[in-house]
Amino acid sequence: MTASQHGRRAGLVTCAAALLLLLGGCAGSGDDAGSSPPPAAVSSPAAPPAATTAAPQENAAAPVSAPVSLAIPATGTNSELLHLGLREDGSLEVPPDGPGAPASWYSGSPAPGQLGPAVLLGHVNATDGGPGVFADLRSLKPGDLIEVAREDGSTGRFVVDRGEQYGKDAFPTLEVYGNTQAAELRLITCDGYDPATGNFDDNYVVYATLKG
Repeated sequence: MTASQHGRRAGLVTCAAALLLLLGGCAGSGDDAGSSPPPAAVSSPAAPPAATTAAPQENAAAPVSAPVSLAIPATGTNSELLHLGLREDGSLEVPPDGPGAPASWYSGSPAPGQLGPAVLLGHVNATDGGPGVFADLRSLKPGDLIEVAREDGSTGRFVVDRGEQYGKDAFPTLEVYGNTQAAELRLITCDGYDPATGNFDDNYVVYATLKG
């Protein structure tokens, strides 16, 4: 889980098959009045289907080592990064759901700083009803900085491009996971809490690009 990601493919999706976002980890908001703490909420996207890798592209960002931590100065966010893969059902593993749970890097995506979309997942709330590590993603603005420290001591600095909210039935798989012409970052959490059902119906995705 801590091995260097040299040679990782540039993107996660190169076929036209549709991929629905699974929201099994998105339930409970922290505002419920029940006697037990609500479940934590984080996106649990399914992994992209097997596909052929896109034709090699010139990589302005050389292969880099795996990430170890994340910092977002604008929100005061600091977190170690777990390295998580896939569940048996093909969906992405999600971080632990207790208070103070860290974010995670999907180890099947490019390492942050390599060509392609590096995928980071985090909870929007915690099991005690408090905020999760990605509770403040919505407050990020274009130009805000995201810093990812790596195993080799280097740091990748990414600039926020935009944030988007997507319904579970309209998740733009290729836009989020598809090949890119630059080293990019995707921060994903849950959104769209429905008090009538106690579920999060949407996901929120922050798009960022390697600086410089």
